[in-house]
Amino acid sequence: MSLLPRTAEEFSSAEYWERFFKKRGEKAFEWYGDYNKLCGVLHKYIKVQDKVLVVGCGNSELSEQMYDVGYKYLTNIDISETVVTHMNQRNAERRPGLTFQQVDATQTPYEEASYQAALDKGTLDAMASEEEGSLARAMLTEVGRVLSVGGRYVCVTLAQESVVKLAVEHFVQLGWAVRLHCLQEESGKEEESFALPVFVLVCTKFRQPMPAPILEMCLGEDGAPVRLARVADLLSAVREHQAYGVLKKRLRTSTDAGSNLSLTLCHTKTGLPRYTLTVQDCPPGAKVPRSNQFAIFIVPQGSETTWQYSSAEGRRELAASANFRRLVIAAMHRNQEYSDMQAVQSELSPMVMDLAPPGMPANQQVPFLSVGGDLGWREEVSSGVSELSGEYCVENVKGEDGELYRRLVFLSNTSLVQSESRLVASSTASSHKKRNKKKVKPTTSSASLSVDSGFLCCAHHEVMVAGLAALGVGTPENKDVPVSVLLVGLGGGGLPQFLRDFVPDVTVEVVELDPAILQVAKEWFGFRPDERLTVTLGDGLERICALEKGGDRLFDVVMFDADNKDNSAGMSCPPAAFVETLILQKVRRLLTPRGVFILNLVCRDSALKKSVRERVAAEFPTILSRKVEGEVNEVLLCSLSSDATRILPSLNRAAKSLQGALLRSSGTGTNHLPHIDVAELLKDLKVE
Repeated sequence: MSLLPRTAEEFSSAEYWERFFKKRGEKAFEWYGDYNKLCGVLHKYIKVQDKVLVVGCGNSELSEQMYDVGYKYLTNIDISETVVTHMNQRNAERRPGLTFQQVDATQTPYEEASYQAALDKGTLDAMASEEEGSLARAMLTEVGRVLSVGGRYVCVTLAQESVVKLAVEHFVQLGWAVRLHCLQEESGKEEESFALPVFVLVCTKFRQPMPAPILEMCLGEDGAPVRLARVADLLSAVREHQAYGVLKKRLRTSTDAGSNLSLTLCHTKTGLPRYTLTVQDCPPGAKVPRSNQFAIFIVPQGSETTWQYSSAEGRRELAASANFRRLVIAAMHRNQEYSDMQAVQSELSPMVMDLAPPGMPANQQVPFLSVGGDLGWREEVSSGVSELSGEYCVENVKGEDGELYRRLVFLSNTSLVQSESRLVASSTASSHKKRNKKKVKPTTSSASLSVDSGFLCCAHHEVMVAGLAALGVGTPENKDVPVSVLLVGLGGGGLPQFLRDFVPDVTVEVVELDPAILQVAKEWFGFRPDERLTVTLGDGLERICALEKGGDRLFDVVMFDADNKDNSAGMSCPPAAFVETLILQKVRRLLTPRGVFILNLVCRDSALKKSVRERVAAEFPTILSRKVEGEVNEVLLCSLSSDATRILPSLNRAAKSLQGALLRSSGTGTNHLPHIDVAELLKDLKVE
């Protein structure tokens, strides 16, 4: 190891290689692999009868082994006099036709078109670092000169981005075809190998330059070529394979319960994502049976966003319950077809041992785990593009409870369900009284399904509804007292529709920024605006400012349930501007004296969350909070009352009244019952 270059600049130094080979002596230096690893791809592109120029041969045994299997027309050149002398002496008797010459690869004495192939193992990598690649370009120009039409430059390389970019762009400009093979290490061999995969670059010379670049990537020596449109796409594919190589090396040599490593496997023909694999190791010191080394868990289709599979905490909990040293959690992608569990296992099996924990024998069986033994079910019913939110899809899925659900998912963040509703068969909607009482089989006929408006799929929506107990809804003293709600954020419309259908004497104004979301809510989530449920299209901040400035409308409840379109922000709900002091002051002035501000807060940044809470507390004397189990969401119930000691007892008394009011209202205008336990939702409230 001490003989390897310390800096990239040394790679192209003749003095360095003189010192290197003098120290190395008789021992061959098989940089990037030997003949056994490379023979498959070499025989694919270099014919036995070809005249081959081996550029920068060093003291590698590659030329000797090729000579022994029939390649008799090999001309080996190297800049080092020491290595040339040594290699000629070593082969004089045994391989008299194998010649080694001290030649500068940038200035060779050979005639034009005198070789059918040029073989380079690591020389391009060595030269590309010098003088901003000028030496490498000179070498490639010389290679192009000595190759005949149809000839190939075959380069074994680690494909450092600057190196492969230089070579590919050089030959693309000449109108050559470019193909890159990524050679994979055999499973279990990573401990003795480079972390980075070895690539073989094959550039083919044409009589007439190609009018459009031919760029292809192959996995392994026999992988089907995938055509790429741009050099940038080829470089991106190289980076992905390199990242995978580093990941494999890391996984095969160490474990880390907190690393939460993941990778995406794409379809070899289409290039589309097919599986996402997340690696979860058990913590140090965990008592794991010796037989439980490694397992693959298949996430049912439609369950990918479930807390247990989509969050780091949930995956740790899943791994702990499975009790394996390493658990790989495999999620299937939408818009991909999967026939059955056996087919999925067969597809993943070749990749399994790449991810095995350190020291695990290569021949050990790896079990596949799942829930219920099937793949789950998913059906896309609609898709579109919002100018504000990007691509989206509406899909029906079967939950792990056997029920059917409809979801709205923005493809910019497929791990997050934007809206969800439970579905029931239209013919049985009126008799569907109890949660999980009757299972509905998946059907491809969306017309036969309807949204159960009495069921709130989002747990934070249930808490927000339960917060209406602070108004005393349903108590004798508030009988026939109207309730006015301003809700920012429509989604699928489940929350405002529940309020309209089940809260007595309520009027709801929803403010939604995105017209496409309103259309989706109407078409696929059964959203039905009327005189008690209206929608204002526009910016929520502007609407709040306009209402506050007008001064003629007050609300008993203001709810924020708007998501943040900026995925890089530490707070995904609401957008940061909604919790600035100026807006919070306007919200306070929009509330009636008994009014409540209800905020759905989703913030992973602890410092940012603390700042938001401090700003809210500065405007509202009393804040009750409730974390949603298994979610990042936290619901804040913010009251204008300064008597915090009376809030919780009064809420507990009002919970029963609100529950009764919701049930009584279900008899008018809807065939569904509200599935919500107000008292249970309020019992874990904390006073801030």
